[in-house]
Amino acid sequence: MTALILNSGLGHRMGELTKDHPKCMTELSRSETILSRQLKLLAAAEIHDVVITTGYYDSVLEEYCRSLALDLNITFVCNPLYASTNYIYSIYCAREHLRDDDIVLMHGDLVFEEDVLRRLLAFPFSCMTVSSTLPLPQKDFKAVVQNDRIERIGIHYFDNAVAAQPLYKFRKKDWLLWLQEIERFCESGDPARRSCYAENAFNEISDRCPLYTLDVLDALCGEIDTPEDLQMIQARLAAIREKTVYLCFSTDMVHSGHVTIIQKAAKLGRLIVGVLTDKAVLTYKRFPLIPFEERKILFENLAGVSQVVEQTTLSYRENLEKLRPDYVVHGDDWKEGFQKPIREEVIRILSSYGGQLVEFPYSANRQLIEIEKRARAEVSMPDIRRKRLKRTLEIKGLVTAIEAHNGLTGLIAENTAVIHNGVSRQFDCMWVSSLCDSTAKGKPDIELVDMSSRFRTIDDILDVTTKPIIFDGDTGGLTEHFVYTVRTLERMGVSMVIIEDKTGLKKNSLFGAEVRQTQAPINEFCEKIRAGKAAQKTADFMICARIESLILEQGMQDALTRAFAFANAGADAIMIHSRKKDPSEVFEFVRAFRRKNETTYLVVVPTSFNSVTEDEFRALGVNVVIYANHLTRAALPAMQKAAELILENQRSLECDPICMPFKEIIRLIPEG
Repeated sequence: MTALILNSGLGHRMGELTKDHPKCMTELSRSETILSRQLKLLAAAEIHDVVITTGYYDSVLEEYCRSLALDLNITFVCNPLYASTNYIYSIYCAREHLRDDDIVLMHGDLVFEEDVLRRLLAFPFSCMTVSSTLPLPQKDFKAVVQNDRIERIGIHYFDNAVAAQPLYKFRKKDWLLWLQEIERFCESGDPARRSCYAENAFNEISDRCPLYTLDVLDALCGEIDTPEDLQMIQARLAAIREKTVYLCFSTDMVHSGHVTIIQKAAKLGRLIVGVLTDKAVLTYKRFPLIPFEERKILFENLAGVSQVVEQTTLSYRENLEKLRPDYVVHGDDWKEGFQKPIREEVIRILSSYGGQLVEFPYSANRQLIEIEKRARAEVSMPDIRRKRLKRTLEIKGLVTAIEAHNGLTGLIAENTAVIHNGVSRQFDCMWVSSLCDSTAKGKPDIELVDMSSRFRTIDDILDVTTKPIIFDGDTGGLTEHFVYTVRTLERMGVSMVIIEDKTGLKKNSLFGAEVRQTQAPINEFCEKIRAGKAAQKTADFMICARIESLILEQGMQDALTRAFAFANAGADAIMIHSRKKDPSEVFEFVRAFRRKNETTYLVVVPTSFNSVTEDEFRALGVNVVIYANHLTRAALPAMQKAAELILENQRSLECDPICMPFKEIIRLIPEG
């Protein structure tokens, strides 16, 4: 796209202000002129090819533009007859530079907001800026409009007209129609046709040249013809600088794309940056590499940022209602997908008080993708992944885990997220269950699958995910073996192992007292815990003691006695289990344990008592909720149904409606 700026006029009505230079060099402030503002806005919009027509003080103008040292390719075209012609002839003089591209055309005395230019460039068709809210001017441009299309432009039209400003965007094919008519006017030999408005030529071909209205309402977009205009525009610019802009970040790695959007947002007014807390980030994306306080300081020290505030949820509601910014800025990548409900909420809140959402095009270039891939690789490293569960517990108080038994279910656990009532939710970690691992291999859950095979399952999940892992260690085996299991899991990057206080051949807890199961003596299990804690090399790895007393109907007191003993032996967490659908005995245990121990983490697996919400568990003092086998249980009925449909119909057509397209499955799998 090429910008055409018309600067060949005399500007006599500005009096002394233009005695030494063209009108476009009139100062709006000590650091900005009309022209420097236009050129900087064009550069920020990535329009680098600019044609400037000159006349009055042409050499002064050219030297001034060079002194700005902007990243622009500026072509100067002098109108030798500037004193006796209008800008229609200036365009004619520049015609050979204006045939190969879309055109943004503006008068050199025009001042407009950055958002006006952004909207102009985003408009899908050729357009001219108008304002339906301003009164019709007596001597300035007006546009006659029919069905949003402009039929006439001039100063003498009042019927069916709106106030208009000489800021246009033309698609190439439309522009060439107007340019051809401008050439016809200027080559006619009639001096009057070289001293009229270029819009006179447009009016001749408006039926063939579709030009639509871009209604900027009360936004600043006006020409400076007199000192009084200058004062009014300066006051408007001062008011714009007092407007507030809100921009939210969750990133912990600031790159060129972030800097660019900050620069664009700062042009709209005083920029307030919201930084998502660690807890908020954890609800919908990877664990932040840099903690909130450091991220906040990082943004406080970026040029263009006036203030940094905390944003505690993915929803903007709290900060928008408190700050009431004039603008919220975001990339346009949230129009669809996961954040779409958040965007819709932002629009509703802004509309309630007259604020505006400004969206800039999002471009995911390869370099930025590589940066995020490196970040994901870093958070998946064993030393970082291992410590994340404990850190997440410190941040959130309660974490959730869902079972994963291979790489694909790990990716489901990693990537599944929803927004409910403006709050983003996802699983914090993964549970590698002995039951589901055995079931996936078609084997009974009796510790038949050896640890080497279990570790391979962990490796498959580690390869494609970044979230922490809680490992189902069954009984832990012999104490001497458990020591090596702890060291291996810790080295792999697992965050927690859960071992149950039973002995002998393992029987799944689902059977309860229906089969003979024996609990380990308290002192022996405590020794196993102590040995495991002594074997670990870091403070990040955690051992959780799972208590089977309620499953085996040994009573509440036995469960509590074991819990306090295991905690004293060094267990980082206690898991209490129950087969009953009524959660009352679990609630009783948690309340009794918390009366004496407020620090040891409590874990529940609410497979049977599944009516209890996470908020209820949090209120009781539970720290980890594990959804232990739901992906396995959901997958098997679906697979059985698919197999039955194929057998019944002797083809797969009837099966397709219950099958996900394989393209959707492939999208879950990272590229490497």
